[in-house]
Amino acid sequence: MKEMFYNRPKPLHIKGRVYKFGDNINTDIIYPGKYLSITTEREEMARHCFETVYPEFLKIAEPGDIIVAGRNFGCGSSREQAATCLKYFGISAVVAESFARIFYRNAINLGLTVVIAPGISKKLEHNDIIEVDLKMGIIISKKNREELKTIRLPSSVLEILSAGGLVPYLRKKLGVEQ
Repeated sequence: MKEMFYNRPKPLHIKGRVYKFGDNINTDIIYPGKYLSITTEREEMARHCFETVYPEFLKIAEPGDIIVAGRNFGCGSSREQAATCLKYFGISAVVAESFARIFYRNAINLGLTVVIAPGISKKLEHNDIIEVDLKMGIIISKKNREELKTIRLPSSVLEILSAGGLVPYLRKKLGVEQ
């Protein structure tokens, strides 16, 4: 398994290589149901991202990559393991045209950056290098320097992501950091 860096501080400016998916990528595709018993070994969970439908993902994707997808990313069940396995694989962000609501909130709570960018799947290709500026709400394609607009995340969400998720954020706010 490639070196994981899931517990590094989350920057508000992310640069990475695009790994592109289409529409309606559901939680069973992201994290197959047959692995639901693996819930405490997060690094092991990460070894099964997209395994059944896109087995090449584990061979090609690298920690730091940015998933770019079409509409309805994370649809299906409400299991948080889908967002967890992406985070612990080292995916630095998921940028999609839209997200299933529960996946979107699970990702934020876990500290996995999720960004809504209308039309993004038509603008970027697999292996493009992009920069995501969460504060400004823009994505810059390194290929053609095109600036793409995102739906800006509220400052409260940026604080949660910067802290590494909801639990670290609350520990910091309450002064019970570990």
